[in-house]
Amino acid sequence: MQHKHLPLIALTAALLSLSSCGSSDKAASGADSTAVEEAPIVDIEQVHSRMVPQIGDYTATIEAFKTNNITSSTPNRIKNILVDVGAHVAAGQKVVVLDDVNIEQLKVRLENTRREYQRALKLLEIGGGTQQAVDQVKTELDAAQRQYDNVLENTILTSPISGVVTARNYDPGDMTGALPILTIEQTNPVKVVLGISESEFSKVKMGMKADVTLDTYPDEHFTGTVHLIHPTIDPATRSFTVEVTIANPNNRIVPGMFARVEFNFGEADHVVVPDRAVVKQTGSANRYVYVYDPATKTVSFNRVVLGQRVDNSYEVLEGVDDGNLVVITGQTRLANGIKVDARQK
Repeated sequence: MQHKHLPLIALTAALLSLSSCGSSDKAASGADSTAVEEAPIVDIEQVHSRMVPQIGDYTATIEAFKTNNITSSTPNRIKNILVDVGAHVAAGQKVVVLDDVNIEQLKVRLENTRREYQRALKLLEIGGGTQQAVDQVKTELDAAQRQYDNVLENTILTSPISGVVTARNYDPGDMTGALPILTIEQTNPVKVVLGISESEFSKVKMGMKADVTLDTYPDEHFTGTVHLIHPTIDPATRSFTVEVTIANPNNRIVPGMFARVEFNFGEADHVVVPDRAVVKQTGSANRYVYVYDPATKTVSFNRVVLGQRVDNSYEVLEGVDDGNLVVITGQTRLANGIKVDARQK
């Protein structure tokens, strides 16, 4: 009976042997495919240096060229306000009249003292007076003149600048207080005050021209001129202040408007890379470019310092050299130092 079952046992053993061999072959094949993982496929492009326009773009708010607050140095009652908000005034124009209750008395005193001084001079000429008497009256005359001028200055207030009245805080009959009676702003020219990076300090010159655009007039360009360069650098912002004036003969530009100011600082020879090559590191402001080495077929993860945007490319100040091959597609699968399968565009 045992001999009759031998063929069946042999067949089963053979099948098990074949099954075992098949599993070993598959396992070996899987090990080989893991060990020989395919290199990521990337597109690369050779980059070069060229002359790049150095444009500085800034934003600011239009300001009056000068602002003057009309007020009295001593408390006084307002007799009359001769202009209102929106009025255009000239330098030296009377704008406010204050209570002049004492001015006539001071004027009479000044005229009397002046006559006494003239008499003292004549007496000195004919030998009937002394130099001491002349000097004494002259001192009194100077004091009377100063007092009269001071009261007059604080009775009839004039505008020291030509401009537009932009604020009025009192009415006739009010007592002057902490606020100015009027605010007058010179609006021809107007100005913008810019904070510019210290790296541009040597490039900004007095009288330098700038292109100014305003959201209010989107299709127009205005010419600005550097009027003032502050001589110090702010250590907190690493910037310095520049004031740019803009001619405004028709008063179309008013303080408070939003302005964009553009300076042309010339050209510089720098490498330019496609914007597709630039990678932003998650969680930081750093920018990187993968640079391909054809000798080792690997990529390096280079931190770059970007300059101007030029169409669909970026000027690179640091991190990529002239003639380098940079990766422009497939960066998501890359890491520093790995081998890649590169296809040059």
